Formats: sequence, C-alpha cells, structure tokens
Amino acid sequence: MSRAADLITFNETTSAEAFASRFGATDDATARLLSAVVGHVHELIKEFRPTQEQWRKVIDFLTEVGHASDERRQEWVLFSDLVGASALVEEINSRRPSGATPNTIRGPFFRADTPERALGSSISLDGIGEPLLVEGRVEDLDGLPIPTAEIVTWQANAEGYYENQQPDLQPEFNLRGTFRTDQNGRFQYRTVRPSGYGVPDDGPVGRLLAQAGYPLHRPAHLHFVVRAPGFETITTHIYDASDPKLGEDALFGVRKELVRPFESSVADDQPGPKVSVTFVMVRARPGRSK
Repeated sequence: MSRAADLITFNETTSAEAFASRFGATDDATARLLSAVVGHVHELIKEFRPTQEQWRKVIDFLTEVGHASDERRQEWVLFSDLVGASALVEEINSRRPSGATPNTIRGPFFRADTPERALGSSISLDGIGEPLLVEGRVEDLDGLPIPTAEIVTWQANAEGYYENQQPDLQPEFNLRGTFRTDQNGRFQYRTVRPSGYGVPDDGPVGRLLAQAGYPLHRPAHLHFVVRAPGFETITTHIYDASDPKLGEDALFGVRKELVRPFESSVADDQPGPKVSVTFVMVRARPGRSK
C-alpha cells in the first residue's frame, strides 16, 4: 500500500503523471500507450480549458458514435478514417520500395464474404450504370507475373452507394467480386462506372465534421485487396483521373500512382470506358501480411 508521503497530488501540473504512476514500473506496451494517450488528452484539456458542459458534449458525442455502430455500419472506423488516423497507421506499417503498389485504407464498406467470380464476368448484378471494363495484371518487382493471385474488388454504384448501404435497393453482393489471375498474372471483369460520393453525414461523425466545415468528399474509385502466397497483401484504390474532387479525398487515400484514366474501350462487345491497372507486389517479410 502506498504511503501518504509517496502520493502524487493530482492537479493541473501533475495530472498525467498521477495517472501514469498507477501502473508502477512496467514495460507493458499497453500501459505505456494508454499513459501516452491520457497524457495527450490532459494536454488538450489544459490547452482548450473546456467547461463541464462542453466536456459533457464530448462524452455525449463519443457515446453517440458507439450507439451508431452495428454489424452493417462501423462509425468508429469512419471516425478513424476521416481524421486521418487510419491512413497514418497504414502509412507507417506498409512502406514499400519504389515501384510497388502503395497501400491505402480498406474503408468501412468491405465485406469478407465476397463471392468468387469467373474472369471476364460482370460484378454489376442489376446492370444499372455506364458499363466499365476493368483489366489488369499482378506482377512482382521484377515484372514477372503472379498467377492465381486473389483479387477482391468492391465499389459504389453510379449514384455513389455501396450495396451494404442499400440492402433493400441493391442485390446482395452487387458490385463485389473475387477473381483469380490467369497464368500470365492477368485479370479482367466488367462492372459499371462508379460515382464519387459524400461521406455519410447522417451519423455523429459526419455531422460534427460537416458543422466544422470539413470537406466530406470521396472521388470516384474502385477498391482492391490483392493476395498471393509469399507476398505482402495489397489493400488499395484505383481513382478516376477525371474526378474533380481528387484533391479533397476525405480519407487521404489518393496517391498519384493510383490515379488512372477511364479511357474509351476498343472492345466490340464492351461499350463505354475501360481502366487498365497493374498491381506490383513485394515479397513478404517475417511478421508481415502473407
């Protein structure tokens, strides 16, 4: 038991130290991280000096974010994405050599149960929108093809909505598919041209940032997760070069290497534009995604 003489008096100067001292001398990473987080929170409180009523509003906001999260919507993921925390964690943990495809965040609309489809098939189950041909290749840093690589793709429709945002309006797994590259590392599928969209502002996170004047735009894009044994998994986007909101991506995902023109297609059986992509994978290192 601590003696009275050893107690740290809790005041504005010692608040963070008083919290951290409760852990004692420890090398536990969770304790160190928690102490650092609390220390930053205390510094913010000292800087902005909120009233009790203002601090209660912060607590109410955090509570509302939790209540808005369920199996179809993860408001905490949205919060992490919009403040750049997700992008920063991704940047720190997925640095790759020049020429490799960069990672971006996965976003809140990914589904792990996306069905596998045949190369050349369409992921547009309702056929609504301008046809788009997507073709590409998966290779390593030496330019050698990676056969049977798994490619999971998903996207918004022509109105800017994902299938799991509109379960009553879009078919199950609309604009989603899992493909395998052929022996030359190539893949191809048909879809519709996606639209850019506004980040959902019907929840506490979107409402707060909109009130603060923060841009809540996402330029038109396609999502991809690319996996192959022995290689680091790629989680990334491909952005439509013609979208005027490229410089305002609310999730900080746009990289110049990921911007592609959606060009006119020369295929007789595929009207509309096409986009060509190349995903360059790097060999997995110990402890990294495989």
